[in-house]
Amino acid sequence: MRIVVKIGTSTLTHTTGHLNIRRVEALCKTLSDIKNAGHEIIMVSSGAVGMGVGKLGLQQRPRDIPTKQAAAAVGQCELMYVYDKLFSEYHHTVAQLLITGDDTRDETRHQNFTTTLNRLLEMGALPIINENDTVATEELGIGDNDTLAAIVASSVSADLLILLSDIDGLYTADPHTHKDAKLLHRVTKIDDRIRDLAGLSNGIQGTGGMITKLRAAEICLSHGCDMVIANGNAPESLYAILEGKEIGTLFTEERL
Repeated sequence: MRIVVKIGTSTLTHTTGHLNIRRVEALCKTLSDIKNAGHEIIMVSSGAVGMGVGKLGLQQRPRDIPTKQAAAAVGQCELMYVYDKLFSEYHHTVAQLLITGDDTRDETRHQNFTTTLNRLLEMGALPIINENDTVATEELGIGDNDTLAAIVASSVSADLLILLSDIDGLYTADPHTHKDAKLLHRVTKIDDRIRDLAGLSNGIQGTGGMITKLRAAEICLSHGCDMVIANGNAPESLYAILEGKEIGTLFTEERL
């Protein structure tokens, strides 16, 4: 299988902005083992700004664009250093790709990006992709890494996109305010009911990042790629996801 795994900032770092060492080590070990089993892995990794905040000793995440870009520049170095070190322990070579919205919207640049990505996979490398936050702005950027991961998955005809964050999946209601909320383990059609649950109409789960994840699912399903939303607090759950167990929420087309 060709698998894209998106890693959210909350999976990589503590609330202090510093690296969650135990979790990241478990993540890299698990992905290395999955790659050893013959699967192709592409990572879309958040965390550059968050790690930059910790590295620079800032009291909070920056709100102005120049400081955010500066934090991303520092954090991206730290992030790739960690990935390179940990994956090297399992004899895997990582490659960094930083892209902007223009790289996905311009046909020629998108083709160049896709060609490079496919060639890296052919050479056995593990591509790690992030939006180039050091130059991207709200007007020029992709906007969020859920969407970026879906674009990557559709561009390289991936079989599966896994979004790891601090969200277990799509619930029937906001689990923070509704104790009877149930996790939906399988969604085969994104209709108005599902959009309502994601907060696109009534904001039920909009603050939890579910809106961008549902949009990512729509991109994936339109290109024949399944998608899973799962909590990243236990990276070993990736094994269970690939075994077809009910972890998080699976978005898949109904197949005859």
